Amino acid sequence: MSQFFRIHPVNPQHRLIHQAVEILRKGGVIAYPTDSAYALGCHIGDKKAIERIRRIRRLERDHHFALVCRDLSDLGIYAKVGNAAYRQLKAATPGPYTFILPATREVPRRLVDEKRKSIGLRVPDNEICRALLTELGEPIMSTTLILPDDEYPLTDPDEIRDLMEHQVDLVIDGGYCGLESTTVVSMEEDYPEIVREGMGDTSLFA
Repeated sequence: MSQFFRIHPVNPQHRLIHQAVEILRKGGVIAYPTDSAYALGCHIGDKKAIERIRRIRRLERDHHFALVCRDLSDLGIYAKVGNAAYRQLKAATPGPYTFILPATREVPRRLVDEKRKSIGLRVPDNEICRALLTELGEPIMSTTLILPDDEYPLTDPDEIRDLMEHQVDLVIDGGYCGLESTTVVSMEEDYPEIVREGMGDTSLFA
């Protein structure tokens, strides 16, 4: 049975953040709020935890996970970012965007798109996310919490607890999240390309 933490969305309790990060470090899978929808997350290098998330969501092998980062300093470690792209990233972060960028060798191979050698990265505007990432000291490997056959993400933390208490190790209640996913922007070329329009102002990439 999973643990259930009610964490304040503006002033996250450090004790609970620390416990949540310890669960991640020990191979746990967590459900946590972002600035768009709730997400499933695990430690970036944990193969078993990644496979658990695949089973929960019934994901195909070619599904692309995202690395949720605390700021642009993390982006520079895991992605190749040119000067023009960096300026656009700086203007749009933190925010509800997922950026597709060329991956560096720091990214585990199983997380990289083999054909394009790319990775999805994002910097959410969410205090709980920021607290988790600061305590962890590295990105969280994540995917949106949409259950198989559902059209929209789960948004009610109590419902998430009821549905997933035997599938994840921790549910973080940070209040209700939205139903809309992030805007996905490919920045693999010299100009940005909107891959999926969701939350966020797309005019930043015009």
